[in-house]
Amino acid sequence: MMKFLFYLILCLGFCGIYLALMGLYGLVFQNRILVRERLAGLQQQREGKGILREELRRPVWERLGKPVWNKLAQIFTRRMNAEKRLYFQRRLQAAGNPGGLGPGEFRLLQYLLALCLGSAGAGSGLLLGLSRFETFFLLFSGVVLGVFSPEIYLGFRIKGRRAGVMRSLPDVLDLLTVSVEAGLSFEIALVKVTERFRGVLAEEFRRVLQEMKLGKPRREALKDMADRVGEEDLISFVGALTQADQLGVSIGNILRLQAEQMRRKRRQRAQEQAMQAPVKMLFPLVFLILPALFVVLLGPALIQIMRSF
Repeated sequence: MMKFLFYLILCLGFCGIYLALMGLYGLVFQNRILVRERLAGLQQQREGKGILREELRRPVWERLGKPVWNKLAQIFTRRMNAEKRLYFQRRLQAAGNPGGLGPGEFRLLQYLLALCLGSAGAGSGLLLGLSRFETFFLLFSGVVLGVFSPEIYLGFRIKGRRAGVMRSLPDVLDLLTVSVEAGLSFEIALVKVTERFRGVLAEEFRRVLQEMKLGKPRREALKDMADRVGEEDLISFVGALTQADQLGVSIGNILRLQAEQMRRKRRQRAQEQAMQAPVKMLFPLVFLILPALFVVLLGPALIQIMRSF
């Protein structure tokens, strides 16, 4: 019992000494403490004003419109089924992800365009004093145009990217063949391609290299690239590389064979387009060139005949 009281008195003594020292420190350095607290408050206030100033410098779209846009896009994404979401995701990837849009954002863009163009059509009909049928037709046309115009734009983007890949693939394969046969590895040859060429295929190969640096196997990275682009020649090329990797065949031989095949295909496409040229020229020749030619050649004769009668 005596020992417990001794320890208790000892603890109380230490606590008393600590409180006395803290009180003495507060009395002696009270002004410094107050100054330090005020400086800290001013610093926090200045930082808050700086953050607010930086926030106000941002465009109104980033401060107000973008959060609302993201919320609405999340709602549309949740309401889409998995199949539709995958469909839009693949088409957006094939188009190069224009504007960084996701499936939900793309669907939201379709509805907003349909709403805006439909309202514009209906408003134009009312302002012009058109009939109900004509106003409804303008409204319906605006809605249809708003829904399908993003799809049409995606189709043109996909077609253009695939055409660019098809045009540049033979030259890329020639450079890959020369680099690999010169002793470089396939990865270093891809680096040479990204340095030498510009366009869709070079960007895709650059992405393949980045994925391989992050640990993705070369076979999967190339297959994902072929699935993203969706061009038949590129899919065939990636399939040949994958098969050569599985069977242990020399990549140089595969690249040379693929380069010869792609050049042959390009020559055949050029010949096909040349054979289609007369058929394509028939419409402007008959409906545009020949009427003007007839006017120039037969016009004076017709004028003289009309004067004689």
